[in-house]
Amino acid sequence: MSKGLPKRSEDYSLWYNELVKRADLAENSPVRGCMVIKPYGYSIWEKMQAELDRMFKETGHTNAYFPLFIPKSYLSKEASHVEGFAKECAVVTHYRLKNAEDGSGVIVDPEAKLEEELIVRPTSETVIWSTYKNWIQSYRDLPLLVNQWANVVRWEMRTRLFLRTAEFLWQEGHTAHASAQEAMDETVQMMNVYAQFAEEFMALPVVKGRKTENERFAGADETFCIEAMMQDGKALQAGTSHFLGQNFAKAFDVKFATKEGGLEYVWGTSWGVSTRLMGALIMAHSDDNGLVLPPKLAPTQVVIVPIYRGEAELEAISEKAKEIMAELRKKGISVKFDDRDTHKPGWKFAEYELKGVPLRIAMGPRDLENGTIEIARRDTLTKESFTLSEMPVGEKVSSLLEEIQNNIYQKAFDFRAEKTTEVNSWEEFQQVLEEKGGFLSAHWDGTSETEEKIKELTKATIRCIPLNQKEEEGLCVYSGKPSKGRVYFAKAY
Repeated sequence: MSKGLPKRSEDYSLWYNELVKRADLAENSPVRGCMVIKPYGYSIWEKMQAELDRMFKETGHTNAYFPLFIPKSYLSKEASHVEGFAKECAVVTHYRLKNAEDGSGVIVDPEAKLEEELIVRPTSETVIWSTYKNWIQSYRDLPLLVNQWANVVRWEMRTRLFLRTAEFLWQEGHTAHASAQEAMDETVQMMNVYAQFAEEFMALPVVKGRKTENERFAGADETFCIEAMMQDGKALQAGTSHFLGQNFAKAFDVKFATKEGGLEYVWGTSWGVSTRLMGALIMAHSDDNGLVLPPKLAPTQVVIVPIYRGEAELEAISEKAKEIMAELRKKGISVKFDDRDTHKPGWKFAEYELKGVPLRIAMGPRDLENGTIEIARRDTLTKESFTLSEMPVGEKVSSLLEEIQNNIYQKAFDFRAEKTTEVNSWEEFQQVLEEKGGFLSAHWDGTSETEEKIKELTKATIRCIPLNQKEEEGLCVYSGKPSKGRVYFAKAY
């Protein structure tokens, strides 16, 4: 269980990797750089997926599915797009294998070379916009609001489970609009949807902002993002939403007849979050004992562990547990009764602590006599004895789960606040980055040259230009040139 789990303070990276494996979330696959998401990890992703899907549909989007393979010629139609993804593409060149003549196994059949190579999708803008050309003819066809749940492949050299893998799961929204303003409104709306999901469900406070030109999505005119702070003081990009302008519409000749009878290119957006959110969830909240899961995303919110000797005691506890479970389920609470006789209660306690189950209820014969249960909270590692006659157990548990959700968020919010520092000189910038980490709020002169130089010298990047940036005259923290406002720098995943 958590025994022997590395401490965050000693080796954060090792702690993270070990926790992902020991909590049964994921493991490395036989294919280098790819992962197997195990049932417990996938059940958390399913809860994320369900909530996001609901939010997308509430904002008018519908789901579709597009091909995994993209003709190479498609990718080259939008110049900055191909430049941005060229080094990460997996390419299919042949369509058949055959047995080697020497009997050594199968080989690629050289006679089965594709006329045009296929790219395993790194993202779907090109194949989707080639499709939209057939779907859009008139202003009556707009807006087109489509989302896709899929896998993508980006050939990564340095991988880490959930955070950066060669193949990962995500959703990608792709929308088409009749005006630039409508597309921009969509872009901002989806960034806000991501921020709402992160804060209300993941209990993860985020900064909303715009990316600099250097950090912008390849093929976009503007990229909006949400940035979160991890417990090691590094930032993590938790979601992006892109205003594509008319770039892909022009590349794939997607035009529409206007109300006035003219012919114009449509305006586009794309936006996505991925299984990287699993990494954010783990790194933002968990501790040296294991996972700490916000109740809204925990596969099991409550576990009941019986403490008994003999079948008679177990049977009596089971009857009471069934009553409690029925009441909790009426409240929409997911609950599990663990009556396995292969493990002792102490082992089970450690297992559920490691797996981040928000509430644990222990019941023994004495509890049945006294009409009590012991409730243990995962977020604070505290226990209390609750008398069942005090109030309905469903109300008590609902209240505690809400309290845990809020407490996890507040803890992360306070940590981010403590790790956000305003710096005003290059010396201070370097010192704070090295000794404290976190977000550095600093003036920047707005040039790519300065941005690149700071990245080269410190490995810190501009995470975002905050949406609530105040107009404030100042001097760039590196160049000393005039600046109109502060941006957030950080080292990042």
